[in-house]
Amino acid sequence: MKKILLLATGGTIACKPTERGLAPAITAEELLQSVPELAGMCSIDTLQLYDLDSTNIGPEQWCGMAAAIRDNYEKYDGFVLAHGTDTMAYTAAALSYMIQNTAKPIVLTGSQKSIYNRDTDARNNLLHAFAYATAPGAWGVQIVFDNKVILGTRARKVRSKSLNAFSSIDYPETAVFRDDRLISFLPTPADLPPVQFYTRMDPAVFVLRLVPGMGAEIFTALAPHYRAVVIEGFGVGGLPGGENGPMLRAVRDWLAGGRLAVFSTQVQHEGSDLSVYEVGRIARELPGVLEARDMTPEAVVTKLMWALARTSDPAEAQRLFTIPVQHDLL
Repeated sequence: MKKILLLATGGTIACKPTERGLAPAITAEELLQSVPELAGMCSIDTLQLYDLDSTNIGPEQWCGMAAAIRDNYEKYDGFVLAHGTDTMAYTAAALSYMIQNTAKPIVLTGSQKSIYNRDTDARNNLLHAFAYATAPGAWGVQIVFDNKVILGTRARKVRSKSLNAFSSIDYPETAVFRDDRLISFLPTPADLPPVQFYTRMDPAVFVLRLVPGMGAEIFTALAPHYRAVVIEGFGVGGLPGGENGPMLRAVRDWLAGGRLAVFSTQVQHEGSDLSVYEVGRIARELPGVLEARDMTPEAVVTKLMWALARTSDPAEAQRLFTIPVQHDLL
């Protein structure tokens, strides 16, 4: 029988009503008691890492999760993290960079309704998370939610209330559940190198969503506080104002200061391509510009945090960003 470690972090799945609204208050042990079918599936230990709404989970907690999995990696066949849905895609992407080449499954799940609700999705999601974690060929950092298994670097929360909250963006799902049958589409990669753990992240990353008419002075305001900016442009990407415009001059100065700039898009599917239009080619010609292409916003941000934590050299950080990790770049 396989041995799995459940790491609880809070979130809706573990919420109870309070005078100020729902708040995490259900322990890891109580979560397990609510799904008695798990008892015959595998041997489970629990670790209560946090009791947080996922809005309050960020780089500090990601480092704690990665360290806890590292410290217990040899003792267990897989790991399940109970997590709130609002930042689950960020956590899944972050752990994909912080725990690389893992042949053991690291599965995130949660729910849109508390496990104590009569019509909750929590029991199904938790049951399937453990079913995937114990399945032959399970691997990598994955989100299991609403009968789908999604790579951590490809998951996005696309609905705020519906039970089918997550989608795999521009990449196939790893597997799906049909009733209780697991149908796998993406096998374990052959010849995985030894697992690598990283337990530091640099949060000095800002996401700048362009809006028509935005001024270039925003870069001056950001420069003292951030080492990298993700510029979410329109369509396939680019900079307004032309080759002599203030926005291009501001980005050039930003890069000259040893900072990183990644061009992305506000469009959810199909990614950026700075080679298509003049406004994009102008940006692409700036030395040191990076392009997100078809990466999810969550993957872009967390990969930058991971790369910046590994080096103070902008050129090395750029190199690290361009290395594909768990199918984040195609």
